[in-house]
Amino acid sequence: MENHTYQVLGVMSGTSLDGIDLALISFAKEHKWEFTINVAETISYTPEWKKRLSQGIKLDPEKLQDLDEDYTSHLAKVISDFLAKHEIVELDAICSHGHTIKHEPHNGLTLQIGNLPELAEYTGHTVVCDFRVQDVAMGGQGAPLVPVGDEFLFSGYKYCLNLGGFANVSTSTAGKRIAYDICAVNTVLNHYAEKLGKEYDNNGDIARQGRLNPELLEKLEALPFYKTPAPKSLGVEYVNKEILPLIDSLEKEIPTVLRTYTQHIALQISNELGSDASAEVLVTGGGCLNIFLIQQIKKMTLTNLMIPSRELINYKEALIFAFLGVLKLRDEINVYSSVTGAESDHSSGEIYLP
Repeated sequence: MENHTYQVLGVMSGTSLDGIDLALISFAKEHKWEFTINVAETISYTPEWKKRLSQGIKLDPEKLQDLDEDYTSHLAKVISDFLAKHEIVELDAICSHGHTIKHEPHNGLTLQIGNLPELAEYTGHTVVCDFRVQDVAMGGQGAPLVPVGDEFLFSGYKYCLNLGGFANVSTSTAGKRIAYDICAVNTVLNHYAEKLGKEYDNNGDIARQGRLNPELLEKLEALPFYKTPAPKSLGVEYVNKEILPLIDSLEKEIPTVLRTYTQHIALQISNELGSDASAEVLVTGGGCLNIFLIQQIKKMTLTNLMIPSRELINYKEALIFAFLGVLKLRDEINVYSSVTGAESDHSSGEIYLP
């Protein structure tokens, strides 16, 4: 008899380097999929790990392999400690995203470290991971992958908007799910907050005190990526090459940078949400906690921004990668070609046994 209930651990590490999100999720399918977040926690990165992960993009292949092996060991320890702390024994799988070091789908390349087979060996549990590589090999962007979860778990919303390292949006149109990255968010905001000795701009308070730089805003708005049709995705490479040099060439005052870039984010998001006053938008990701950013988005769109529980804000991506893992275990489609541009829908990811 086919299994219709699962207990899995979703594991997510985002490009903003906030830490490793772990969420123990129960899934059940009767007429539709239901879920419960049983327990969830974020394990922050040490300064050393933040430095190593942020510099991973610069490493040669041999040192990158060393980083991959070290990170797999670190991830296994974090997972094992979480399971022990919460006395979790019964588990169908650990479903892990890994941590993105390189994402260049136009070059046929995406790399998430921490997805080595040893993760299953170290933790003693079945692991489902490495969800993006197959899609890129099939001509897709390898991102965003969350929309399949949006379709099954959050279909009551017109839009699902994530504000993480990057903003991405997911919606259904003409019977198909479409989704794409909109712009960089916390990868840029946190970069400049760190120059003031802070991990992030708490509540957007620094940005709120800054002035708007019209020239900088105009040049940000003119970046060619925004005219590119979906499917499309962004990586840290894009931020380092296109955004940070542009900002640094035009503005040195950090509050002004944060104020102007926050305005830019709000403008780009409002462009994508449209003006349907009846549309409900589920907003998740760390950017939800940036009060100033949310206020700016609300000023520019007629849609209804729905901010859910803190638990869902923080752990939606871990939840959905857990769900993608369940679909992979069932050999069911977990990536839509309408989202990524791959040659066909497919069931992506690797399954490793302990």
